[in-house]
Amino acid sequence: MTKSSAGLGSDLVKKIDDRDYTVGVIGLGYVGLPLMLAFSRTGLRILGFDMDPEKPACLKAGKSYFRHLPDSAVAEMTATGRFDATTDFSRLGEADALLICVPTPLAHDRTPDVSYVIDTGETIAQYLRPGQLIVLESTTYPGCTREVLLPILERSGLKCGEDFLLAYSPEREDPGNQSFETGTIPKVVAGHNEAALKVAKALYATAIPEIVEVSGLDTGEAVKITENVFRAVNIALVNELKVIYERLGIDVWEVVDAAKTKPFGYMPFYPGPGLGGHCIPIDPFYLTWKARQTETATRFIELAGEINVSMPHHVVARLQDGLSDHFGKAVRGARVLAVGIAYKKNIDDIRESPALTIIELVEAKGAVCDFHDPFIPEVPQTREHGELAGRKSVDLSPESLAGYDAMIICTDHDVINRKQLIDFGGLIVDTRNAMKGLSGRAVVVKA
Repeated sequence: MTKSSAGLGSDLVKKIDDRDYTVGVIGLGYVGLPLMLAFSRTGLRILGFDMDPEKPACLKAGKSYFRHLPDSAVAEMTATGRFDATTDFSRLGEADALLICVPTPLAHDRTPDVSYVIDTGETIAQYLRPGQLIVLESTTYPGCTREVLLPILERSGLKCGEDFLLAYSPEREDPGNQSFETGTIPKVVAGHNEAALKVAKALYATAIPEIVEVSGLDTGEAVKITENVFRAVNIALVNELKVIYERLGIDVWEVVDAAKTKPFGYMPFYPGPGLGGHCIPIDPFYLTWKARQTETATRFIELAGEINVSMPHHVVARLQDGLSDHFGKAVRGARVLAVGIAYKKNIDDIRESPALTIIELVEAKGAVCDFHDPFIPEVPQTREHGELAGRKSVDLSPESLAGYDAMIICTDHDVINRKQLIDFGGLIVDTRNAMKGLSGRAVVVKA
């Protein structure tokens, strides 16, 4: 650590210790808002930035725009008097640390789209001042912070490591998980140099008890990619087992429930209609893209991606077979209801949800496909499924259900009345084992 960077690091750590420090969070979505809530309990000042004017307005009114984050938590943050949120990015210089929580999606050709990181970096560079700490939280490929973000920030004329500090700390959010929140999940932190690591650790330690230090920016990025590749590959494995066991007349859910009683050497993963959420369907492809630059094959990861992407097609095939085998009907001309379209249970997050693909596949076969989701009254605009935007959730009632030939349980929200569904007189394609232990008029096939 050079003398100048050491002095900068020590000065900033003292400001954090004295609570004379402002944390700026850029991007107030599923990552940024929980992060602000965690920091709001530390005594530090919090300043949120977002291009959508509705988010700052909502937060300043003490209201949450996510179901899994209650209004009371936001109201508690606003009541501290140390919080503000804005669309005015000229205020970036007011923050001592800027935490970047912007999307990192895939382009249509499954290559990384880091345009949000680039745009944010260019905006920060306009207002960057000496002494600031910049932290990228968005998931990306190893090397992105160093190769993409750092040069953009240095266009300001300031030198990284001397005038400002740069770190990487990957988000680990799991919306709707009641067992964990931002403040209880260990935080991985990496710095461009020792001073950056020192300051980033001190900052995050104010809100999160356990800090996990890694040796460099690329390693920090690789940690998050590894976590999500692990889940993607294991979910693909159990999805493939599901298809095999179906053909052997074996219930994969029963198999997994029995296997998980082994106290060592096994970790349960569960099948489903495909992968959803912003991380697991996307992040592995960031690594395959980066690996190709070194002429390294990623056959395992790509195979897992192919299996998971194929699952909505498997679900629709089970629908087709079920209608034909049990009712003598074709999919064409049928009326189908997709139950639950969030990507996981008990949340209102629709990002990358396989249910949207299933609806499109069903309609491509000539059926009408409505949806019911108690947390998603209307399909928002999405990158991949724009033609579904504006469709509204239908009510569940004996009268409305009587108009359908089949339903597909895509997401098993706890508030959905399963007894009402099992009394439905048509076909139920159950992708979540939601009908386990229930009996009624419906014919249930698992998918």
